[in-house]
Amino acid sequence: MQSNLVLQNLLSAPVLFFFLGILGVLLGSDLELPTPLPKLFSLYLLLAIGFKGGMELAQSGLGSQVLLTIGAAVAMSLLVPLSSFLMLRTRLDTYNAAATAAAYGSISAVTFITAQSFLNVLAVEFDGFMVAALALMESPAIVVGVLLARLTAPRDEGEGETLQWREVLQEAFLNGSIFLLVGSLVIGFVVASFSPAGLEKMDPFTEKLFYGALCFFLLDMGIVAAQRLKDLRQAGSFLIAFAILAPLLHAAAGLAIARVLGLPQGDALLFMVLCASASYIAVPAAMRMTVPQANPSFYISSALGVTFPFNVVVGIPLYMLLVQRLIPSAP
Repeated sequence: MQSNLVLQNLLSAPVLFFFLGILGVLLGSDLELPTPLPKLFSLYLLLAIGFKGGMELAQSGLGSQVLLTIGAAVAMSLLVPLSSFLMLRTRLDTYNAAATAAAYGSISAVTFITAQSFLNVLAVEFDGFMVAALALMESPAIVVGVLLARLTAPRDEGEGETLQWREVLQEAFLNGSIFLLVGSLVIGFVVASFSPAGLEKMDPFTEKLFYGALCFFLLDMGIVAAQRLKDLRQAGSFLIAFAILAPLLHAAAGLAIARVLGLPQGDALLFMVLCASASYIAVPAAMRMTVPQANPSFYISSALGVTFPFNVVVGIPLYMLLVQRLIPSAP
């Protein structure tokens, strides 16, 4: 099975639709999804994984391993932007390094969902509490990125600027994707705990439609990623190399932590994916508002044009191969 992991991933329907979107742009097709639909599919996917995660969290409870894993995830969301900033600062100015570091300290919910789908194809079990880790990893990186930009900026450039912390925190903790994900997680937990009959009614919506919605969403992501390829010229070879090497390094750190925590294979893969992915939705929105000096082409094109396709096509099966070799399967 190990030798076929990449092939299984490449031949899965969501990944093939991702390639179809890329191919459409490269061949000059006018294929596109009407503007409201990608947003709708994004909201649906967040609602579905949040609700299912809350449901499974209610069944598993908040044991020591759950709390330790969530704590480790939050710690990584603080440490990754710091280490990324140090690497990026060797070639980029303070503002671009801080904004890009924030993107790589945060997460990609779609990459996480794709990894879940991959595990389902392999029939590898995973725990719902990993969604809680997903929900809590986005915001800290945004705050760290803003602090890095402000604390390391040259004095003459930073003078006269007043940081509106209320706006920063609102964007970090109350942006739509985070709010819906956390809210769905809580609702799933409450329904599973106090009204389990409601779970059966939600099943057709959260289970039956999920795979098709993911295919549509990745089709759109392929279109958007291909459109971002032209921005990579401005980003330069250094940032392109960083966008490939950073997820590998962060995934390796995630694997080491997963081994220490004793996570099973499915949870270990999801933890690695959380550490290795990069945000191209929440962080760019926050950085445009709080660090306007940074060039969006740098942190959006690297995260969306390089890291996202790399993780979806190559990274996830590669990480799973490492997990299978270094973490024993459950008896």
